[in-house]
Amino acid sequence: MSHSPHHEIERLRAEIERHNALYYVEGHPEISDLEFDRLLQRLVELETQHPELAAPDSPTRKVGGEPIAGFVTVTHRVPMLSIDNEYDEAGVREFDKRVHKLLGTDEPVEYFCEYKIDGVALSLIYERGTLVQGVTRGDGRQGDDVTHNARTILGVPLRLRMEQPPELLEIRGETYISNADFAHLRARQVAAGEAPFANPRNATAGALKLLDPQLCAARRLRFYAHSVGAASQVEQRTQMEFVEQAARAGVPVTPRARVVRGIGAAIEYCHELLEEIPGLDCEVDGFVIKVNQLALRETLGTTSKSPRWVVAYKFEKYEGVSRIESIEVQVGKTGTLTPVAHLQPVEIAGTTVSRASLHNSDEIHRLGVRVGDWVVVEKAGKIIPHVVRVEEHRRDGTERVFHFPQSCPDCGSPVAKDEGGVYIRCHNPECPAQLREGVRYFASRAAMDIEGLGIKLIEQLVKSGLVKNFADLYRLRDRRAELLALERMGEKSVDNLLDGIEASKTRPLWRLLTGLNIRHVGVRTSQILADRFGTLDALLDQTAEQLATVEEVGPIIAQAIAEHFRDPRVGRLVDELRDLCLNFGTPIAMREVSQEGGRLAGKTVVVTGSLVRFTREQINEWIHNHGGKPAGSVSKKTDYVVAGEKAGSKLEKAQALGIPILTEDQFFELLDSPHETGPAG
Repeated sequence: MSHSPHHEIERLRAEIERHNALYYVEGHPEISDLEFDRLLQRLVELETQHPELAAPDSPTRKVGGEPIAGFVTVTHRVPMLSIDNEYDEAGVREFDKRVHKLLGTDEPVEYFCEYKIDGVALSLIYERGTLVQGVTRGDGRQGDDVTHNARTILGVPLRLRMEQPPELLEIRGETYISNADFAHLRARQVAAGEAPFANPRNATAGALKLLDPQLCAARRLRFYAHSVGAASQVEQRTQMEFVEQAARAGVPVTPRARVVRGIGAAIEYCHELLEEIPGLDCEVDGFVIKVNQLALRETLGTTSKSPRWVVAYKFEKYEGVSRIESIEVQVGKTGTLTPVAHLQPVEIAGTTVSRASLHNSDEIHRLGVRVGDWVVVEKAGKIIPHVVRVEEHRRDGTERVFHFPQSCPDCGSPVAKDEGGVYIRCHNPECPAQLREGVRYFASRAAMDIEGLGIKLIEQLVKSGLVKNFADLYRLRDRRAELLALERMGEKSVDNLLDGIEASKTRPLWRLLTGLNIRHVGVRTSQILADRFGTLDALLDQTAEQLATVEEVGPIIAQAIAEHFRDPRVGRLVDELRDLCLNFGTPIAMREVSQEGGRLAGKTVVVTGSLVRFTREQINEWIHNHGGKPAGSVSKKTDYVVAGEKAGSKLEKAQALGIPILTEDQFFELLDSPHETGPAG
């Protein structure tokens, strides 16, 4: 029994919209691009044969309609204000202080953190669930009506998936072109003898200003929603509620957004997001931190230029172009297989780059990277340089497809992809590469800071069987003869190594927690846990639910900690480290008594500038161990500022406030402590 054209058209529209949402919003497509194109083509055929059944919200409008004569200027119902930018952690903490001052509270504020997409701002206006207008930001008060082009943006629903949509809903966000599509676009431009676009943002801005929507559709623009403008009948109480409702309505939202408590947790999550940038297929130039509660935003208000409840935490990006000479797969400390591109050396931001991360196997597939390709390499913040896109127009046919290994390149064990994740991992607990990388991290300056334990020596220790876990490092004193037999290890080298290992036994608990390589737990979280529980044994007594209540920890990190210590191998390692007399911390009550009489008891100290004798982390340990409170920014409550070379705005602010300023020498004179020993870390 055949269906009428009307029924088939309605069925196709619903199916296409469902697949659009699966692809652009949920990220879990069920069909191939070819199958999707066939569905869309069938719908185009039917609507062409039956023009009386055409509809303004049909998915076929994505391919563009008739060109328009020109742009109409539209006044925004709610001004599209710009956001204040900060380029360092201190500036972000100052933003938090302003928020607390205006709210009149000392309680940690709930912040919504997300990527700052480097695209073009766009407002999408829906009436009773149907897209009726798309407007550019313009000068913030007025913008151009680009509805004809907005309808062609991939992933933007022409009708919201809502049973009772509001009379008016204005969704604001960033329009962008993916890095992969940008590479294809540049290749087409060069093949046609045209000058290629300089960057994705220029290509996006130019596309929105095209009068012919079919030309705009060919650019394959995309959209991420980040906020709501004018609206009626909307009952969200938080930013996260808006994002969740927008996603349910079929609107793509900024990926990996999270709500955290306190500015410290917000900054740490931004650093976590920074590490994940290589997995994105779009340009990012920072992060956006917003007060999550909408009612608090009303209290905070706006200045003439910017809202007081949001800040952009931006970073400088630098790019270079180089050629991939080979691809090597490395095994990390948790078994993750990471492909690394070996490049022809290229200078980026004053440093020579010859390697760049390709992140994971999915990233290689998404980028379409081949050995021999010319690629754009980006360096942002502290992350390892990574490949942004392939310069497809420079291919000459000599490039070779790279095949990801089916077994661990180090131990030969089978590898498997994380369930629901993107990483391929070696699950052999005896894998030498995992042990090497784990020991290297354990001994690093960020963790146990073991002098003399470099990667070449670690490789020898693991290969010879002298070190099979972290505890074996502390048994090396009994294996001196075997150490002396290793390459380039004389009496002095062995003495220095053993002294460094022995000294690490007294490192503070947070360093041990960092070195244990718990997923999602870095230096900051380790310090919070050590401060909160005092001892490792007290930490081990906590359930995931109890850990989740700790400020700046939350359920995801709490679950990772609980799972880590449930592993029997970790339990045995902890017992061995206890028997070897490593510092497992000091009970809270005893620690408070010991710090009450410290020279810095009750004092707040800020460290700034480049230090000579010790790192900033070590100076902060001195402060903490003597009863003081290390702080990241200068205020009227600051008691001392320790200033090194090239101290900038913090020093100037301290001078203006009349706060005592100390050199490193004066700081240690204040503590009456010998300079040579330094803090126990």
